[in-house]
Formats: sequence, structure tokens, C-alpha cells
Amino acid sequence: FSSRRRHTRLQGDWSSDVLFRSANGMTYSRLINGLKRAEIGLDRRVLADLAVHDKEAFAAVVERARTALAA
Repeated sequence: FSSRRRHTRLQGDWSSDVLFRSANGMTYSRLINGLKRAEIGLDRRVLADLAVHDKEAFAAVVERARTALAA
């Protein structure tokens, strides 16, 4: 794979991993929108890492995103 194609493939892996982890009624785009509204500046790499390695922290981030969307 070329460098660009590999990056694009990995980028899809991050977002699908985050989407899988946050699937409790929230799509990836709504999660990102909620994070922006809550002024939480985490990129998809950090979100994927949290989703895999620190589920409690990820759940807290998702909950803050939900709260921001509801406001």
C-alpha cells in the first residue's frame, strides 16, 4: 500500500473502532458533534485508544458528548 492509502485505511479503522465502542444509540458523527459542542478536543486516535484501553474514561467522554447534544 502507498503511504496515503495506508493512512486512509487506518483512519477508517479508528473511526469504526470508536463507533463500535460508542454504539449505545450514538453514531460516530453525533459523538464528534457532541464533543465539539462540549468543547472537548480529542481526535479519533485518542478516542480509539480510550475506547480500547480505558473504557470508563471513554464512557465519561461519551456521556459528556450526549449531555452537550441535549443542551
